[in-house]
Amino acid sequence: MVQLRMTQWIPAGVVVLAVVIDLSTPRNVSSAPLLMAAPVAAAPLLRPAGIVAVGILAMIVHELLAWVDGTFGWHQGLANQITLVAVTVLAVLINRALEGQNARTRRARQIAAVAQRAVLPTPPSRIGDLAIAARYVPAEDEAVIGGDLYVVQETPHGVRLMVGDVRGKGLGAVSAVSADLGAFRYAADEAEDLTSLVDSLERALLREGVRRGGQERDEGFTTALIAQFDADLAVVRLANRGHPPPVLLDVRGTATVLEPSEEAPPLGMGALGTWSFPVDAFPFPPGATLVCFTDGVTEARDESGTFYDAAVRLPLLLRRRALTGDPATPAQILRLLTEDVSRHTGGRIQDDQALLALRRPVDRP
Repeated sequence: MVQLRMTQWIPAGVVVLAVVIDLSTPRNVSSAPLLMAAPVAAAPLLRPAGIVAVGILAMIVHELLAWVDGTFGWHQGLANQITLVAVTVLAVLINRALEGQNARTRRARQIAAVAQRAVLPTPPSRIGDLAIAARYVPAEDEAVIGGDLYVVQETPHGVRLMVGDVRGKGLGAVSAVSADLGAFRYAADEAEDLTSLVDSLERALLREGVRRGGQERDEGFTTALIAQFDADLAVVRLANRGHPPPVLLDVRGTATVLEPSEEAPPLGMGALGTWSFPVDAFPFPPGATLVCFTDGVTEARDESGTFYDAAVRLPLLLRRRALTGDPATPAQILRLLTEDVSRHTGGRIQDDQALLALRRPVDRP
């Protein structure tokens, strides 16, 4: 907001600069062209009334400078004044055109936000005793949703979740995300265990690839991490299909990477063969937080090409946080993580980032 207010003074600065140049140069040097730039500079910054005010100010300043220099006359002076009037009218027209374009952009972003909530709704902040936070950082400023996904669902078999990244970009990726989420929401309620759930997802994605045809049928796939929490939250079970492993933070902030016991290919590649995959069980102690993310985090690189390591950086971030305030909530952990990734890359977001953080409460005596 402060920066916006400062930019609104740019047209006035142009007028002041014109005065300084005119008074510090010989009389035959005119600052009229610079004064004509003031209304144009105001076009994207001010409202029509402000643009007109800048134009009138430029005309008054031009007349005073010409009077001081003794150069004002019907020939050159009047021509410059008429030009200033024309430039001011043109600046108002430019402002109206820009405002119309901005209004269309705002409507498009509002529609995109509605689409995001429909395709990728925000998970509930709590399911039972499990505290949940989600965060999505698009790689493109104008994009609201891309090819990354997350979903958390309470099922008859416990709380289940999926974090994934579909192959491709653009509308095709959004369509694939929608298909993945629909398949998970149905299978998560029906499948008795994670193995059955992953098999059901595999079949659903293969059917979707056949329907879509073309390259998606032959090369479409989704890296995915599927997790399930036991009823007492003491154990988390993971099925990892080619996805970055999550990080488990204990109550002291120590990080452990939950690597799969056996590598498995992404979902949607069943047409190329049949692969087994493990379902690994890990302790989930009181106060622990499970942090899941897509490769937009793990493949973020700095200027030297060094990849971001969440398992190394998260404990440091949490220790700094503990020195300045209360322990970080799941939402604050994700905010700290995404801000740190942005610093690591110098603000250059290279890929979409979808993140989930889930915390088990500390047992109370």
